[in-house]
Amino acid sequence: MTDVLMIQPPVRDFYFTAKRSIPYGLACIAASLNRHGFTVKILDGLATSKIRNIPLPAEMNYLSGFYGKPDISPFALFHQYKHFGYSFEHIGTQAKASGAFLVGISSLFSAYSPEAIETAEVVKTWLPSCKIVIGGHHPTALPEAVMACSAIDYALRGEGEVSLPILTAILKADKSPSDALLTSVPGLVFRKTDGSLHVAKPAWIADLDDQPMPAMQLLRMDYYRRANTGASVIVAGRGCPMVCTYCSLSQKSGTPYRRKSLENVLSEIEQTIESTGAGFIDFEDENLSFDRKWFMALLSAILVRFPVPRPELRAMNGLFPASLDKDMIFAMKLAGFKTLNLSLGTTSAVQLRRFNRPNMTGAFEKALDLAEHCGLSTVGYIIVAAPYQSPFESVEDLLYLASLRTLAGVSVFYPSPGSADYDLCRHLKILPGRLSLMRSSALPLSHTTSRLESVTLMRLGRILNFMKALIDLKINFEMESTEEPVSDLSLNSRQKRGIRLLQMFLTDGKIRGIGPDGSVYEHEISTALTQRFRKGLFAKKIKGVVGS
Repeated sequence: MTDVLMIQPPVRDFYFTAKRSIPYGLACIAASLNRHGFTVKILDGLATSKIRNIPLPAEMNYLSGFYGKPDISPFALFHQYKHFGYSFEHIGTQAKASGAFLVGISSLFSAYSPEAIETAEVVKTWLPSCKIVIGGHHPTALPEAVMACSAIDYALRGEGEVSLPILTAILKADKSPSDALLTSVPGLVFRKTDGSLHVAKPAWIADLDDQPMPAMQLLRMDYYRRANTGASVIVAGRGCPMVCTYCSLSQKSGTPYRRKSLENVLSEIEQTIESTGAGFIDFEDENLSFDRKWFMALLSAILVRFPVPRPELRAMNGLFPASLDKDMIFAMKLAGFKTLNLSLGTTSAVQLRRFNRPNMTGAFEKALDLAEHCGLSTVGYIIVAAPYQSPFESVEDLLYLASLRTLAGVSVFYPSPGSADYDLCRHLKILPGRLSLMRSSALPLSHTTSRLESVTLMRLGRILNFMKALIDLKINFEMESTEEPVSDLSLNSRQKRGIRLLQMFLTDGKIRGIGPDGSVYEHEISTALTQRFRKGLFAKKIKGVVGS
C-alpha cells in the first residue's frame, strides 16, 4: 500500500502543450515526502496520448462563432474542444488500487480547476476512506473556492514541500485530528469542527537548497520525449522580483523571490540527464536571466561540467530583454540555447504604464540583433486584450514585430488570481462568470478589446508568421496581388493554399479558412483591425525569422 498518491488531473481545452505539462512540482513534493519516510506514487493524468473530442461547455457557447468551423489552412486557430489525458474513471480505479490514505491533487491554473475538482470527487467515490488535499496556485489564491467542494478535505497554500509532510504525519497517526493540531500545519486550509473555515497564510520554503532533488523517477518521462530524445524541466528559482500587474507570481503577489545555488542547479541538470537521457531541458523560471551575475556563472559552469553534445536549453516562460547583453547571449548559445523566448508585452507607452513595465523596445531590438549574430532564433511575445488596452495599439505591436527578425507570439490576456490585474477586473466587474473561462483560448474579456477583436488579432499573428516563413523560404507571395477571390481551393499543398489565402487577404483584408472538403469561407473578424494591419504591411519592410 502507498501512503500518498499524488495526481496531476487531465485537461479539457481546445489545445494542449505536452512539453509544458511535466508535473515538476509534484516530483519536488514527492521527494520531500520520501525524505520524511513516506511512500509516494504519482499518477500523471496527462502522461498518455489519449485524446477524445467532447462537447463545448455551455458557458463557452459564445466561442462557436469564432471556432465553430474546421479550418485546414495555415491561419487556423481552434475548432474541437477535447479531453486530454486519462478518463476520470481510470483515475478513480488507480486511486483505489493505490490504497493511499492521503491523495494530493495538483491545481495550478484556475481555468483547469474544474478538472481538479472532478478528480477529487471521483477519487472520493472510488476510495472513500482517503483524505484529499488539493494544492497549487489556484487554492493558494482562491482557497474558499476549492473548499466549496465537499470531496476536498484540505487545501494547501504556498509550497507543498513545507506543509504536506507535516499533514501526512498527522493523518497517519490520527485520521480525525483536532482543530488545534491541524492549525499547526503551515499553509493549511480546513473546515473546523464548528463549520467555519481555517485559512492559513501561504507557506514558503526559506532556502530552496534545503530540499532534495525532485523525484523525477516517479514520473512517466518516456511520454515527454521531444524529437526522439528525452525532455525534462528544471526550476532554478521561484517567484519574480518584478511587479508586472498581470503576473500572479510577482513581488507584489506575496510569493518571495528565491533562487537555488549554482551547485544545486548543476546537480539537478546532471541528474535529469542521467535519469531521463534529456536532450531538451526547459527552465520554467519566471525570470531566469534577471540576476546577471548568477546566470552568467551558471552558463559558464554548464560549459565546464557538461561535454558536447549538450542538451538544448530553453526558457519558455520568457526572458526579460533588458537583462540580456552580448556576453550573455553568446554564453547562452554556447551552453545550448537555440531559441530565445522574449517578453515584449507591448510597445504602447500608455499600456506599459498600466502593466507597470519599462519600455523594452531598445533592449528587445538589441537582443534580436545579438541573437541573429549568434545564430539563435527568437519569438517576441505581446499581450492583447488586457483591461483598457486598445486593439489598434495591439495591431501596431504586430506591425512592429513584422519589421523585425522574430516570430510573433500573441498572448490573449486572462485574469490570473493573485495578480493586480485580477483585482482590477474584479473592481471593474468584468471577471468571467466561471473559472473555466479564465484562459486565453476562451477570450475571457470583452472590455476595450472585444472578443471579435481578440480573435482577429490572433489570426493576424498567424498570418504574419506565415509571411515570415515564406520570406525565409524565399517564396514570393505578391504583396500587391489583385487576383479575384475564388470559391474553392483544390491546390495540393497546405503551403500553396496558404499562399493563395494570403494573396486574397492582401487584396481585400478578409481572413478566410478552408474546410476539409476544400471549400473556402470567411472567418468572423474585425474589418477595421484587418484593414489597419493590411495598410501597415504595405508601408513596412517585412523580415523573416532566419538571418540572410
